[in-house]
Amino acid sequence: MNLTATLSVALALIAFGLVSKKLEGSIVTGPMLFSVFGFVAGPALLGLVPVHVSNESVHLLAEVTLILVLFSDAANIDLAQLRRDHNLPVRMLGIGMPLTIVLGAAAALFLFDDLSFWEAALLAAILVPTDAALGQAVVSNRLVPVRIRQALNVESGLNDGIALPFVLVFAAFASAMHGDTNAGEWVMFAGKQVILGPIAGIAIGYAGARLAAVCYRTQWMSETAEGMIALGIAFGAFAFAETIHGNGFIAAFVAGLTFGNTLQHKCKFLYEFAESEGQILVLLTFAAFGAAMLPQALSSVTLVYVVFAIASLTLVRMLPVHLSLIGTGVKPVTSIFLGWFGPRGLASVLFVLLILDEAEFKNETTIFSVVIFTVAVSVLLHGITAGPAARRYGKLSQSMGECEENMPVGEEPFSGPPKS
Repeated sequence: MNLTATLSVALALIAFGLVSKKLEGSIVTGPMLFSVFGFVAGPALLGLVPVHVSNESVHLLAEVTLILVLFSDAANIDLAQLRRDHNLPVRMLGIGMPLTIVLGAAAALFLFDDLSFWEAALLAAILVPTDAALGQAVVSNRLVPVRIRQALNVESGLNDGIALPFVLVFAAFASAMHGDTNAGEWVMFAGKQVILGPIAGIAIGYAGARLAAVCYRTQWMSETAEGMIALGIAFGAFAFAETIHGNGFIAAFVAGLTFGNTLQHKCKFLYEFAESEGQILVLLTFAAFGAAMLPQALSSVTLVYVVFAIASLTLVRMLPVHLSLIGTGVKPVTSIFLGWFGPRGLASVLFVLLILDEAEFKNETTIFSVVIFTVAVSVLLHGITAGPAARRYGKLSQSMGECEENMPVGEEPFSGPPKS
């Protein structure tokens, strides 16, 4: 164990915890601070935290975080209520998300001459998930109508799991086009990943929920044991899927959806996990992002990278969101607000690490650098605009009397905490 690195990270967590309430609603966010901390404390500057992209510890942290975030985000979504009452996230996911992938792939093909079609599609799919934690001031600001907060929160909770099959399939085709790789084998591999992963997730999630419900009803199980069960189901689904050659991350996501919507009572642990242990994992991942990934990406940045990053956060995201909301009755300012607050964060970082581990294609370095740089720009821009924009939009929506976008006073989002 590197005691200097451990002490540095521990002090950073303590310092952030001490001032966390003061930072709420400000232009400074946790992911922003820990990205800067990682960059300064990492090998690029002080060398206090000597981690690199190739370090097994970085990939282990990324995998564990992704499994738990996928599971807990999915388990906190009430699908029945989503279908009944929340057409905004359904449209943003069902219409806006595919359009974002198409437009993002087109932008990548236009700006990067060396990317193949499948590599451009892969880049677009990696960058399509949003991360509500980077704009937490938006989803926690009471001035913003509940319906709008819910739309962003539910979208970010579901789109990483929905995007993952696209990422895997595009990575498989990109790998199949590389060198003498057998295309048929890669297509078969991708098919197994996308089909067997959900099967494993449904089986483990449903069985776990039914067993937990029976044992809870007969008072065999204590409430404090919910955490052990939830963690066991998340990692059990991952391991089972990998054993049968499915994708463990898809299985963890589907297991969360199945578990959360089969269990008869809400699992208190899942909410508390996202607020505490999950938040710590996210901050540690952003520290690793700043220490191990950001320096490597910045060394490759060109003007084209900057243009693509800005396009990805604006036109590529905002136009599809606007098109998806046509006919819902939302005002243009609301469409702009929803489109802008699609920050790229944790899922994109973890996806690109996952793909570098499992696939091989010509422009790996380019895709890695573009994703990391785009996330860095998003951490900065969405972080500093979240608080001021939420306050401005909240006051504006109230002055315009957008009653169709508000819910009864005191009604809380059904989807659990903001995505970590």
